[in-house]
Amino acid sequence: MKKNIFGLYIDEVYELLKILEIEKYRVKQIFEWIYKRNVTDFKQMMNLPLKMREQLNEVFVIKTVNLVDKQISQDESTTKFLLAYHDGVAIETVLMKHNYGNSVCVSTQVGCNMGCTFCASTLHGMIRNLTGAEILAQIFFINKILNKEGQRVNSIVIMGSGEPLNNYDNVLNFIKLCHDKEILNLSYRNITLSTSGIVPNMYKLAEEKLPITLSVSLHAANDTIRTTLMPINKKYNIEQVILAASNYAKKTGRRITYEYILINDFNDSIEDAKKLVGLLKGKLANINLIPVNPVEERGWFRPEQRKISNFMNFLLENHISVTLRKEMGADIQAACGQLRNKSMDES
Repeated sequence: MKKNIFGLYIDEVYELLKILEIEKYRVKQIFEWIYKRNVTDFKQMMNLPLKMREQLNEVFVIKTVNLVDKQISQDESTTKFLLAYHDGVAIETVLMKHNYGNSVCVSTQVGCNMGCTFCASTLHGMIRNLTGAEILAQIFFINKILNKEGQRVNSIVIMGSGEPLNNYDNVLNFIKLCHDKEILNLSYRNITLSTSGIVPNMYKLAEEKLPITLSVSLHAANDTIRTTLMPINKKYNIEQVILAASNYAKKTGRRITYEYILINDFNDSIEDAKKLVGLLKGKLANINLIPVNPVEERGWFRPEQRKISNFMNFLLENHISVTLRKEMGADIQAACGQLRNKSMDES
C-alpha cells in the first residue's frame, strides 16, 4: 500500500523519502506544490525531475477528502460541504465569507457523543475521531477552491461536529500543522477552539501556551438549566468550567469567549442575565449570544428580537463585554448547532 504523506511535517516526509535518495530542498518543493498550489498529483510537480516524479508516484500518495455534496446559502456568504474520507465516513465543513476574510468551521469527530439537547451533531452519536491530517484536509479542500479566486483561508473555528478536547492529541496536532510555516503558516491567533467544557483538558491546553482563542459553551447561568441542555454538566459543572477557563486566560493572556445560546422562555430572562453577570463580572471574558438555530428533532425556539435586545442590553449596562452571533447559513443547516453527519442520517 502506498504511504500517504499528506498532513505530515516536512522532516517526517524527508525521512520517508530517504529511500529514494531525495534531497531536502526537493522535499520543500513538494510541500510548496501541495500546500501553496494545492496539487496532489506528483506528475504535475513540473520542477521535479521526471524520474523522481515517477518514483514518488510508485511509493507514495497525497490523499485528502472527496466532495460528496455542497450547499450555498441564499446570500452566498456561506457554503456547506459534505466531505468523505477513505473509509466512507463523511463530515460537514463550512466556509463563511466575511468582509475581513474567509473563515472555515471544521469538524473534529465523525458525529458527537456529548448529547447537547440543542445540537444536531450529536443525534446519532459518534463513529470515530478524525486525525490531525484528516481535519487539515478540510482546510486544504477549501483552500483549493479559494486559491482559484486568489484567496485563502484566513481563520479557523474548531466548532463543527465533535468535542475537540475529547480528541485532544489529534486536534492539537491539527493546530500545529496549521501554524507550521511549510504548511498553512496560519497565526495561532486566527484559530478558535470551542469546547463544551472538558475541564482536565482545558487545564492541559493552557499548559501548551498556544495563543489560540478558547471558546466555552456555557449556555446557562445555573447548573440545573445547563445540565438540561448539556449532560456534560453533571461531570463538570459551571464553577469548574469557569475556573478552568479563567486559568486558560491567565496562562495565555487570551480573553475567553463564553457562548450562550438563547432559547425562548428557557434561559433568556433578565434573571438569567443577572446570574450571568454574577458569574463573569471582572473576568477576561466576552459573551457571545447565539439565538438558537432550528433543528427539526429538537423543538427549541429562539426568543423574539425584543427579548434578545433586552438580554444583551442588561449585560452591557453591567459592563459585560457581549456580542451577538451573526447568523450565517441557517437556511442550509450550516449555522451553530445544525451540522450533522448526513451519511449517518441516511443509513
